[in-house]
Amino acid sequence: MALTEIDRALLKNCLAQEPASWQAFVDRFIGLFVHVIQHTAHARSIKVAPTDVDDLCSEIFVVILANDRAVLRNFRGKSSLATYLTIVARRVVVRKLGERRMAEALGHVNSHLVSESGVIPKESQRIEDREEIQQMLQGLTNTEAEIVRQFHIEGRTYREISSGLGIPENTIGPTLTRARSRIRTREVHQR
Repeated sequence: MALTEIDRALLKNCLAQEPASWQAFVDRFIGLFVHVIQHTAHARSIKVAPTDVDDLCSEIFVVILANDRAVLRNFRGKSSLATYLTIVARRVVVRKLGERRMAEALGHVNSHLVSESGVIPKESQRIEDREEIQQMLQGLTNTEAEIVRQFHIEGRTYREISSGLGIPENTIGPTLTRARSRIRTREVHQR
């Protein structure tokens, strides 16, 4: 399947860093990435919790944004954008799941950290620097800011945030990813 005009315009806008283009990109492809994660994990007989899916989505987005969006810049249009991104996402997921399996085998991480309130996020994900958190909150919607505040300041799990705010649990990780992306973008522009 060839590159569609919608994807061509989206790609062009993302590379030009047009306002709201990254949000449109995330909205368009997050479902694809979740599917790739679940399918790849299932094919390898690995169970992934909702927070694992969110973490892996974040990793995929980090890879896409790395080196001034090099993954998007390297797309040559010889397939659909979705096909290309599926391959990129699958490679990231295979690598990360392999790293996790190795760490579990060596005893560096617990296989499953689950409490009655849901999966416990890794402490390394939390941002300790309150100044950085305040920067993250700037320019976010009220709901997004509340998610960041509850996760990073109050230390709540995705499930607790979801039930407290009445939003789907699978939207919390991507919201945190977008907030981190915005702060990185602001840092680049401030240099």
